[in-house]
Amino acid sequence: MERTLTWRACQGLCRILTTVFFQLKAINKKNIPARGGVLLVSNHQSFLDPIIVAVQLYRPVSFMARSSLFHNPYFGWLIRNLLAYPVHQGRADVGAIKETIRQLQAGHVLNVFPEGSRSETGELGPIEKGVALIIRKAAVPIVPVAIAGSFQAWPKTRRLPRPHPIRVIYGKPMELHNLKPDEIVAAIDAELRKLLNQLHKGEILPQI
Repeated sequence: MERTLTWRACQGLCRILTTVFFQLKAINKKNIPARGGVLLVSNHQSFLDPIIVAVQLYRPVSFMARSSLFHNPYFGWLIRNLLAYPVHQGRADVGAIKETIRQLQAGHVLNVFPEGSRSETGELGPIEKGVALIIRKAAVPIVPVAIAGSFQAWPKTRRLPRPHPIRVIYGKPMELHNLKPDEIVAAIDAELRKLLNQLHKGEILPQI
């Protein structure tokens, strides 16, 4: 999938804003496969996270977004053009899961937040088992993505963001679809914690 004109325009603007206000650094972007379906699995600290995950990448990224965000016709039009699609929270949305698997098998890059909602504390929460179903069915590479700093920039308790350095690191692709669901959840949890620890300790590779 190519980046749409809307995507390119918003990406350019967001690159400027995230650099100015959050000194955003993206580490190991080379770990994103250049082609084929890829599922990015990231920790979730803030409303900023979808932007942080995608803004420095050359491939466009699709997201699940809660269905209520599409109720406003103007904002709904914008996020659809930014490749978001709706999911109904609080219940199993079979249609959203099927759409996720379809897009991955069609060769797109998708991002999910397997914690299910933003962290209350900034710490990594429990990984929901629903992500294992997607991984087993789609059978595409998984790239773990760790974000540090977005909780401080825009925690759940604040109405507006504030300047604070943010870092995002992309782990190496993993093939997990042949594992059992509990093993998939454990592997994602371990890798995200490892990457977050590297960010917090400053044990990161040069930006690429």
